[in-house]
Amino acid sequence: MDARFLGITDLTEAPSVAVVIDVMRAFTVAAWAFAQGAEKIVLAESLDEALALKAHHPDWVALKDGPPAPGFDTVNSPGLLRSLDLGGRTVVQKTTAGTVGALAVKEASLVLCAGFVVAEATARLLRTRECTSVTFVVTGEEGHADEDLACAQYIARRVTEAGTDAAGFLRRAGVSRAAKELAEGVRQGVHPDDVALCLELDRFPFAMVATSEDSLMVLRPCAVPSPAGQASA
Repeated sequence: MDARFLGITDLTEAPSVAVVIDVMRAFTVAAWAFAQGAEKIVLAESLDEALALKAHHPDWVALKDGPPAPGFDTVNSPGLLRSLDLGGRTVVQKTTAGTVGALAVKEASLVLCAGFVVAEATARLLRTRECTSVTFVVTGEEGHADEDLACAQYIARRVTEAGTDAAGFLRRAGVSRAAKELAEGVRQGVHPDDVALCLELDRFPFAMVATSEDSLMVLRPCAVPSPAGQASA
């Protein structure tokens, strides 16, 4: 598999297959939202759009980066989100990097959103689809976030080498700038467990696929069965 690792601003054309990585915390939060019962996640282009969608659909759950704000139901924190019952709900998510990255590749034929919590399911889906060329979008820090790059490199390696050990990749993420800022409270809207939750490898058995629905970019979970007779690593 030919893998490219690009920042959002490095994207000059729509790739055929894109895996958008935001470990800390957008797509860890998205995975937790699905685990808590959410039906779908609408990736908003702006805070204003998120608020407009929420106003038009009062039963939807709107979340954003940073501290709580009027009109939003919660913030972009897996530690806080895991206590919510989202059964059958639609979530509207707007974050600084993750949602921006997904929208930047919306013309791709296949868009996956991922973090360590869905790494193996994401790699398995890429194998199942026999993807020969994949662009990994490293969303944080203008393409230089090491937690996102580490996750992207791990998933890429797992596609072709199922026995790849995650330990080194997880260590890099654990000492990244984002992990430090979350642990030290530099960022707002943070739960003390956020970093640990973002580093839980393969916590969930599904991949996350984003598609265009009624002019909106919508993320949904996608079950990826293990190959017959093979246990998940």
